[in-house]
Amino acid sequence: MSAPVQLWRRLLAELLGSAFLAAVVIGSGIAAQRLSPGQTGLELLENAAATAAGLFAIILMFGPVSGAHFNPVVSFVDAAFGGLSWRDAAVYLPVQVAGCIGGAVIANLMFALPAVSISTKHRATPAHFLSEIIATLGLILVIFALARSGRSRAAPAAVGAYIGAAYFFTSSTSFANPAITIGRMFSDTFAGIAPASAPAFIAAQAIGGLLALLVIKALYPAITPAQAAGIVVPHQQGQAGPVPARAASDGAAPAAQPPGRSRPTS
Repeated sequence: MSAPVQLWRRLLAELLGSAFLAAVVIGSGIAAQRLSPGQTGLELLENAAATAAGLFAIILMFGPVSGAHFNPVVSFVDAAFGGLSWRDAAVYLPVQVAGCIGGAVIANLMFALPAVSISTKHRATPAHFLSEIIATLGLILVIFALARSGRSRAAPAAVGAYIGAAYFFTSSTSFANPAITIGRMFSDTFAGIAPASAPAFIAAQAIGGLLALLVIKALYPAITPAQAAGIVVPHQQGQAGPVPARAASDGAAPAAQPPGRSRPTS
């Protein structure tokens, strides 16, 4: 049995993963704007495809260390189910935000833009608010449904696919993450968001997370802290003790986890 991952290593994974995520989202938006000027639909398709693929790879890179949350809503819902301590969730939050801000700065610099340029893209409308609630609700449901049914190893592909699709079925282009919302304020480019619009997005994301918590409790009432500890992908938590078991199917009692690798295979 491998040793639990130390907190500083998990925080480093969350910092780097959040930075890569912001760099992918913002950098691909800048590239799309330059490669396909004036073609908004094509720009969005390029941005969405790069984000979906990049998120898949980033989860694979850092998931075995921290679980690859990169999102305060994911961390706090996980804490509500007992998969992560509230203390660790609280520490994850500033690290995730700092990583996303750093990733935005890096994306700007990679395209020879000023390191920081505050976005002027206003997005706060009732439609955007509703979209962020739905986008966040769906993201959390995807993650916890996979954990509850013992399919967490499919999470990198499933999360990437969901976010890529949500770029198009939501008017907000599916931020679904308070940390990336803050990071995107620091780039006045295709993927940016004006600071005045960010509070509405973050509030909607928090509501989406709370709704997801209620829906998960209704759909998967038998979800255990052991299963929650395995999101987004299987990894070693910081607590001492054995790796938690997972249930094999919805509604069934948790089954013992078979021996095997803890790294995702998706």
